[in-house]
Formats: sequence, structure tokens, C-alpha cells
Amino acid sequence: MPNANEVTPSALNQEQHRAVREPLRVAPVADDLARRFQEAGYSLALVGGSVRDALLGRLGNDLDFTTEARPQEVLKILRPWADAVWEVGIAFGTVGAQKDGYQIEVTTYRSEAYDRTSRKPEVSYGDSIEEDLVRRDFTVNAMALALPESRFIDPHGGLDDLAARVLRTPGTPEDSFSDDPLRMMRAARFAAQLDFEVAPEVVKAMKDMAGRLDIVSAERVRDELNKLVLSAHPRKGLSLLVDTGLAEHVLPELPDLRLERDEHHRHKDVYDHTLIVLEQAMALEGDGPDLTLRLAALLHDIGKPRTRRFEKDGRVSFHHHEVVGAKMTKKRMTALKYSNDLVKDVSRLVELHLRFHGYGTGEWTDSAVRRYVRDAGPLLDRLHKLTRSDCTTRNKRKASALSRAYDGLEERIAQLQQQEELDAIRPDLDGNQIMEILGVRPGPAVGQAYKHLLELRLENGPMERDAAVAALKGGGAKKGAGGVRLCFMENTTAVLAMRRGGVSRETPPLRLAAGQIRRRRGRAGTPPRRPFPRRNRWLPRPVGMRTRR
Repeated sequence: MPNANEVTPSALNQEQHRAVREPLRVAPVADDLARRFQEAGYSLALVGGSVRDALLGRLGNDLDFTTEARPQEVLKILRPWADAVWEVGIAFGTVGAQKDGYQIEVTTYRSEAYDRTSRKPEVSYGDSIEEDLVRRDFTVNAMALALPESRFIDPHGGLDDLAARVLRTPGTPEDSFSDDPLRMMRAARFAAQLDFEVAPEVVKAMKDMAGRLDIVSAERVRDELNKLVLSAHPRKGLSLLVDTGLAEHVLPELPDLRLERDEHHRHKDVYDHTLIVLEQAMALEGDGPDLTLRLAALLHDIGKPRTRRFEKDGRVSFHHHEVVGAKMTKKRMTALKYSNDLVKDVSRLVELHLRFHGYGTGEWTDSAVRRYVRDAGPLLDRLHKLTRSDCTTRNKRKASALSRAYDGLEERIAQLQQQEELDAIRPDLDGNQIMEILGVRPGPAVGQAYKHLLELRLENGPMERDAAVAALKGGGAKKGAGGVRLCFMENTTAVLAMRRGGVSRETPPLRLAAGQIRRRRGRAGTPPRRPFPRRNRWLPRPVGMRTRR
């Protein structure tokens, strides 16, 4: 095992010698900070991922340091020196700062562990860097560079493991994962990010201790999953999660895709298909990793296990799996504490990913193309990529036909966008114009009219103002959304005629969906037996209305 205080020449090749000197690139910042700690009577060392990345030749602007100084002492040193200081992680011994464009974190030597029921680690501070390094997750992250003398410290053979591209723990995997169960997910994440292999004893411990992940907060699990999905080799990390059983506690829908095969009912391997779709979606990314697209690719078929049906002719069907999958996606992402906007976008992509397959060889009308664009909205570009990625057939003729068909759809969308500005498609009359024509104030009637005109716009394309006005006034002749017959002029007259004292007998009848307004059997004009439903709460309640007890 290498000496803790020096690097043996045989342990480093020439390239790694250069990599160890890579931190000198940030010497003005690192050395200045180290001298300030020295003057205060403390030591400082570059540590963890910063040293690992320096050895791999990929050191960025995020620098991690460690020291025996307690957090309050660290604050006293950083505040007069840094451009900005934050204390978000101070409860765990970490103080953050920014200096000359570098993001810096200084952490007090520590050891932490979870008990069997707590979601929060118990943190205790140490007094030596060797004690700090032994509590690190993996040996490749348990190396340090003492500053300002640039002394390389590697008590656990991390350099050898880095050269072998393998992930091991400084102590036993069981002790390491008991200290922080999230390290099991980190093993999968580092395997995906660095394209490393995980040592067999580490994989065994992950299988045996997978249930311990349940005590870790959903937010921490989500952040690790994001880093894995956004990595260069997500298939490697995801496969490790599934094979070790960790996925059952993080994303149980993923291992469920490994459907049991039936020799008489053949269908593609949905799990393998999903990983291929993810890789193909990554190949279509333009401006770096796209979390929304990758999550949609990963989750697009999770509705298949629940919708699988064995047909009499030997085929296997998954009817409406996109709708079921969208609901499952929303539920799982909400449980993992994703933002509402991201949940909405990913669920929408899952719901729409099969829409193109009704296009055939170009049978869609212009109206159908407009609706496709309208339904996708700002997700249209991602939907293009997801739909293309979803073709994993080995039949080259079929794959070529699908590609040509989608090329044709994109061309039609581009033509219509140029002609009609589809990205900002709106009815031919806005809300103010609708209120002026109908003579009404803001309310549900205006929204109904707006939706009616939007349907006409999607169906027929742009309309002249006179035609739009005529369509608005004659709306009763058309069917609105949901098949409800609407007549906006008559509806408006009825609403305006209603007043607290009762319903005017001259009021034209409301043309609403059947069952929305129910009257008790008897003579004409008898007040309703029930109050109006909540969706019609904007209608005034006539005098004498009773409720059923």
C-alpha cells in the first residue's frame, strides 16, 4: 500500500505525474487560501473528486478542500477573502464560497453515519486527514493533496484503483454503506460517469443492503438519479441499479419492464428497448445533456406491463400504454420530489410519444398536423427526438419507412409554421374582441367561445375577421370541445337574464350538457331540486332552490 505521505515513482506514470501537478493551474487561488489557513494555525488539502478529476485530466472549477478547522473558524477565514460565502451545508461541516470564478467547498474532517430509522446522518468532526479519508465513499475519492506543499496523500490505494478503473471502498463495503446508504447509488452513478467497473464485493454488498436505501430522503435519491441519467454511460449505471435490486427502491417501474417471456406470444424485450431508446435520444441531443428528454426516453414505456394483453392470434398488445404510462410517470416523479414543471413536461412527452404512429404514410390532414403541434407546444422539438429514438426495429426496410414518414411530417410542420405561425397558434379573435361582440364581461362564456374559435382555427386554418364573427354568433351550429353543443349568444343572454330574484321566463333555454341542470318533475317553472354543480358555480342561484337532505 502506498505511503500516506509520499508518492512512489512506480505508482505514477508520466501522464499521472502531470495530472498530479494539474492543481497548480489553480495555484493563485488554492495557495492563497492554504496560506490563510496556515496563518490561522490550520492545514488545508485538496481532496476527493477534485484530486480524482485532476488525475484523470478533467479538473474543473469546482474545488473541494478539507481541514481540521471547525465550520465557524472556516467562516472567519473565508469571509474577508472570498467574493461570496454561503452556509447551506454548515450543519454537515461544509462552508461554500466563490473566488475568481471558482466554486469552493471547505469541509471539516468528519465522520458520519445513519442509524436504522433516521433520514439524517449524525455528523462528528475528526482531527486528522487520514481519519477523514477512511470515511470517504470510494478509494478513488479518498486521495488528497496537502497545500501549499503539494504533498500527495493516498492511504487506501486509490491511485491503483483509478489506474485499474475500478470502484472499491476504503473499508468494508458493508461499513461504508451503513454509514451512508446513498453510496450504493453513487457506485452506480460513478460507474456511469467514469465508465468504471464496480468491485464484486461492492456489488454483493449493494444486493444485500438495497433495502437500506429507504431511509434516504427522496430529494437526495433524486439528485443521484439525475446525475446518473445525465452521465455519459447511463445504461451502465441503470443496469447496475436493476441487477442489484436498488431500482426496486428508486424506480421500480424500470425492472418491471423485464417482462416474463412466453414462447407462444413473442414481443420485443421492453427493458432492453427502453435502454436503446435512451441511448438513441442521447445521440440526438444538440446542446448538451437534456434531462427532460432522457427521463422521457427512460419512462416512455413504463405503462406496458399494466396494459399487456395476449391476443387470440398469438400477438401481444399494449393498448393505451402511453396514457397509463403518463399517469405512472407523474406519480413516480412526484414521489421523487421533481419540480411540477418537469413532471408536467416528461408526462406529456410520454403521453404523446405514440401519436405519430397514426400518421402512416402521410394521411393526416393539415388539421391533424396543427393539433399535433398544438398538443406538443414547446415540447415539439423533444417530441421529434423521442419519436425518432423510439424506432429500434432490426428490420431495415421498416426503420427506413418510419424515418421517411417522420421526415415528411416534419416538412409539413415546417411548411405550416411558415404559412400560419403554428408556434403561436391562436383563435382569430382574442378575448377582448369576443367580449365586445357578445356584449359580456369576463367569465366562462368567454372561455367557451375562445375554445370554440380555437377548434375552428385548428380545423380550417386562419379565418377572416368577418368569418370569425359569423362563426362566433352562429356557434350553436357547431360542436365544441367534448361534444357539448354551444350557442354563445343564447348562453350569454340566459346568464345575463338570471338574477337573485329568480329566472326570467323570457330567458332562452341554456344549451348545456345533459344532466348539468335538472328540474323536478311537475309544472313548468318549478325551481331546481338540487343546487347547480360546482362547474356551474358562476350561475346565480334562483330563489327557492332547495337541497336534498
